[in-house]
Amino acid sequence: MKNIRFIVQPGGALKGRIRVPGDKSISHRSIMLGSIAEGTTTVTGFLEGEDSLATLKAFQAMGVKIDGPHQGKVTIQGVGLKGLKAPSHPLNMGNSGTSMRLLSGIIAGQSFDCELTGDASLSKRPMKRVIDPLTLMGAKIDSADKGLPPLHIHGATSLKAIDYTLPMASAQVKSCVILAGLYAEGETRVVEPAPTRDHTERMLRGFGYEVNVTKLDELATEVRVKGGGKLTATHIDVPSDISSAAFYMVAASIAKGSDLVIEHVGINPTRTGIIDILRLMGADLTLENEREVGGEPVADIHVRYAPLKGIQIPEHLVPLAIDEFPVLFVAASAAQGKTVLTGAEELRVKESDRIQVMADALHAVGIDAQPTEDGMIINGGKQSAQNAQIISHHDHRISMAMTVAGLTAVAPIQIEDCANVNTSFPRFIELANAVGLNVRSEEA
Repeated sequence: MKNIRFIVQPGGALKGRIRVPGDKSISHRSIMLGSIAEGTTTVTGFLEGEDSLATLKAFQAMGVKIDGPHQGKVTIQGVGLKGLKAPSHPLNMGNSGTSMRLLSGIIAGQSFDCELTGDASLSKRPMKRVIDPLTLMGAKIDSADKGLPPLHIHGATSLKAIDYTLPMASAQVKSCVILAGLYAEGETRVVEPAPTRDHTERMLRGFGYEVNVTKLDELATEVRVKGGGKLTATHIDVPSDISSAAFYMVAASIAKGSDLVIEHVGINPTRTGIIDILRLMGADLTLENEREVGGEPVADIHVRYAPLKGIQIPEHLVPLAIDEFPVLFVAASAAQGKTVLTGAEELRVKESDRIQVMADALHAVGIDAQPTEDGMIINGGKQSAQNAQIISHHDHRISMAMTVAGLTAVAPIQIEDCANVNTSFPRFIELANAVGLNVRSEEA
């Protein structure tokens, strides 16, 4: 992959109205469920990023006719639960952990063998967390050492429903088991120890499949699905991705003089940790024009500059903001006082070790950031480094977070290995410059 470098000039304020690309989690699921539904499903607002396109190509390779995306519109001719066909080659998931983990659940229920591969980064991400429950259901899966990709899933095994308590809160593992449960004999029951994103459950209902969700206590939730039902085609309007909006929410919060509206953002309560954490830090952030679109709550997010203060981040909010921590670390860097994050060891096994990589990046711009085993301690307020060079480790969220850090930097920031920004946020640079950042990209 060619090296794309971002060069960020310090300063700037964000003004205007923008719409960020469609939600990645919902885009993935729209293709998966539309493909195994009966009838023609239409999707609008689909994220045309490399991750969700990897999911789309995988289902095309399994015989599903999919037209698009054309300006975010996709048409899927569903083949039903049992209609997928053996692909003629391994399915390459690129950089997408969501694709690999969720697809494993669907493919475990098929009659054919299938291999799932990915790029160098995905090949280092843990898959044992989905292999274990799928094996309990009767699937036969081979992997590289320690449960790493590639995964070879053997077909022709009949799956049995299980009762499974997730060892850690993970929407991807929960979704994988639920999707396998569609193919299993009996009722599959999954218990999550803390809330995680519930797009799979919501969308299954949108396709007419019965899903029972019960709150067990303040944190734990039980999800139950019976195998052997059918999904009926529907229309899905994908809201803008709150994980992409997060970069602009933080940017407008830390840049003096900012007044920005981010339109049509999904505010699913399992994803709004970023809003809660920024408000605790003192952000001026209001939700306007709240509505529901296709079973998902949506709003326009209005953010004005406000001085932020350091906080102890409540652990119950961590799973609800897990993808937003790179840019939340930037918010903490601009805040007065100390911010402490604990209970976020999951960040160490994302596209990069986001705790260590962000600590290194913040050090490079002169911020006092101390990585811990399960989080970070950041003493915010002052940046001192000149002309910092950041290594993003090919992690799209690191590249974008450190672009936002340029707003309060004292000198230009150069960020290496930014090509993967296209996995989740095509046109990121164009949009950033349109609202008041000063950043350019070049081939290195």
